[in-house]
Amino acid sequence: MAMRLNPYLNFRDSSRAAMEFYRDVFGGELTISTFGEFGMPDSPVADNVMHAMLVTPAGFALMASDAPPEMSISENSTSLSLSGDDADALRGYWDALAEGGQIVMPLERQMWGDDYGMLIDKFGTPWMVNIAGSGADADADAGAGAGAGDPA
Repeated sequence: MAMRLNPYLNFRDSSRAAMEFYRDVFGGELTISTFGEFGMPDSPVADNVMHAMLVTPAGFALMASDAPPEMSISENSTSLSLSGDDADALRGYWDALAEGGQIVMPLERQMWGDDYGMLIDKFGTPWMVNIAGSGADADADAGAGAGAGDPA
């Protein structure tokens, strides 16, 4: 079996709304299982998401759940990164993710030749978007700094 590394997001009572939002942004098939469906039908969190998975046409897999009240949700410095050379698709994702969120760094041309930006979506998830440069500008910048699509 092949291996994958998938982002797994934790929310407090908003996993369903977040995952439906991400399905609207990226498309694809979303499956959601609740705590009630898996043995906790009388629990106050019965309708909360025990596990959700979104698989998109682009091959992305994103998972999430609602943390029960007794579980803490730790803050960390993790961001989700979207990168590639399909500028139209990536700008579309950027625009959709930014709706109701906070732009930390506008999506614009950077010194390494790519368009890059950072935002926090309306569910508090940090995103980085990097659109690989094209044409002569990207070729000239690739030899002078970071590799294509690599801002560091």
